Amino acid sequence: MSDLVCELIVSLDGFAKGQRSPGYFGYFGPDFENWVKTNSALPHRTLIGRKTYEIMNGLPAEARDEGWETMTKTQGWLFSKTLTKSDWPGLKIVSDGLVDFVRELKHSDGSELRTLGSLSLVRQLLIAGLVDRLKLVVCPLILPQTGAEPTFNALPDMGFDLGVFRIFPRKGIFRFFQIERSAILRKYTS
Repeated sequence: MSDLVCELIVSLDGFAKGQRSPGYFGYFGPDFENWVKTNSALPHRTLIGRKTYEIMNGLPAEARDEGWETMTKTQGWLFSKTLTKSDWPGLKIVSDGLVDFVRELKHSDGSELRTLGSLSLVRQLLIAGLVDRLKLVVCPLILPQTGAEPTFNALPDMGFDLGVFRIFPRKGIFRFFQIERSAILRKYTS
């Protein structure tokens, strides 16, 4: 049985991006970079949606470092109804049946399953009850005027347990939360 971990970067008010915000909302620093490298080195299989894939695949050559190369070679699945091929050697395309496909993957042997961005994918997996852990990197800014893609929009009420809490001290107050779904809280939100 494989765990499914969804990882997202959000603003304090829950937006996945801003209309004018750079990547990581401009808070990417050495501590966060080290966490990304360490986390990426752990065995996992990737689940990625079309939009995120196209953004990451379209990065300029100067942004394609060793981490990018590793990401493209990691075993995973690209969920898209329109793409027929991937430039990443590690990805296979799945054109439909996301929930059933991931449910089957969870019952297979192998390293953990991990989303790469892909907000729509994460929402569908949360609604289906397939997510074992939700990791949020919460950036210290609010975007009431320019926020785009409210992260938790269209989700049902859900309860979680706070797991690991980490502060990245550089580039302002930077927090990383690992939130685990609680069986006790789940029954109150059903």
